[in-house]
Amino acid sequence: MGIWSCLGTSLDEVRQSLYEGRSGIIFSEERQAAGFRSPMCGNVPKCDLKKMLSRNVRQMMPEEAQYAYMATLQALEQARLDQDYIDAHEVGVIYGNDSVAEDTMIAMDKFRQAGSTAACGSGAIFKSMNSTVTMNLATLFHLKGINLTASAACASGSQSLGLAFLLIRNGLQDCIVCGGAEENNMYGIAAFDALQTFSTRVDAPEKASRPFDRDRDGLVPSGGGATLIVESLEHAQRRGAPILAEIVGWGFSGNGDHISTPNVAGPARSLELCLKSAGVNPRDIGYVNAHATSTKIGDAREAQAIAQAFGDYRVPVTSTKSQTGHEMWMAGASEIIYSMLMMQNDFIAGSLNFENPDEETACINVLGERKDCHFDMFLSNSFGFGGTNSTLIIKAP
Repeated sequence: MGIWSCLGTSLDEVRQSLYEGRSGIIFSEERQAAGFRSPMCGNVPKCDLKKMLSRNVRQMMPEEAQYAYMATLQALEQARLDQDYIDAHEVGVIYGNDSVAEDTMIAMDKFRQAGSTAACGSGAIFKSMNSTVTMNLATLFHLKGINLTASAACASGSQSLGLAFLLIRNGLQDCIVCGGAEENNMYGIAAFDALQTFSTRVDAPEKASRPFDRDRDGLVPSGGGATLIVESLEHAQRRGAPILAEIVGWGFSGNGDHISTPNVAGPARSLELCLKSAGVNPRDIGYVNAHATSTKIGDAREAQAIAQAFGDYRVPVTSTKSQTGHEMWMAGASEIIYSMLMMQNDFIAGSLNFENPDEETACINVLGERKDCHFDMFLSNSFGFGGTNSTLIIKAP
């Protein structure tokens, strides 16, 4: 695993942030000056790649590709996948990404101002394509297996892992670099801010993201990069890899309904299909990392879906978005890492700012404070615009 987020730029930093309940959310004066209704965001450190990569390479990499590169360096190191091994084997890449707003805007501004397409520069096309993360990772690390971008809104990172799970289970690949990345500049989410679904609790940014809480008033955008190396058990054992966990089930569904307003049936079906895919009893799940972004309708519908799938079992539920904000295309991958760090270290990070449920979220067991406990299996939800749903179940080795 590898991570670059507002909670830290290493697994140790992120684990500590989760354990201590630190928020990575800040007030952005830049966004306020630019006219944002909600000027808050995750505080994601910028990458300095000047000493690591040549200028010719860097000019092909937008912000999210840089985050993904840093996260992938960490993940490959932990997985003991060095370049000699990668060069001699077929390693693939499936990564979640669904926008490259800033670099597309910059290239078009240069074109319009100069009146010539030559002003865009030679790297503009590679920076602005939706597949920019996978094309950069594949060329930088010489990955010769599948090369695919999962573009499924806020389920993109989760879908990357699910697709890898299917390909590997069916013998089509042995090892795949997976993950999700999200640009954290203001241009990537300006149109999202216009929907008025972001929190306006500007007096206390760290209290703005409050999933499932009665007084939630919207999400807080964030970004970064998260990478996980997924491979078959046999492949991992053959090369002596440190096995961190097993993907035991993947469920997915479409709402077939409104483009932005979720229903209950679609998410519930994703959970139920995932439990069926994994062949596990709901009571075997020790923790649910909810998609819950801190919106009124989204959190309510997910709570009802979880209650439907788990019945009278009040499984512990939290949303790490209470600390990170909504990492969007990255979230489905980063939240697997956050949950993995909890599982490895015997705790469940509390849902920050959860003080009181409302009538619709009271049906599930949301933990408002950290709980020190052992669990060896968790479920993670990711839902996105267009009614795209993805659920994963992960088990300790």
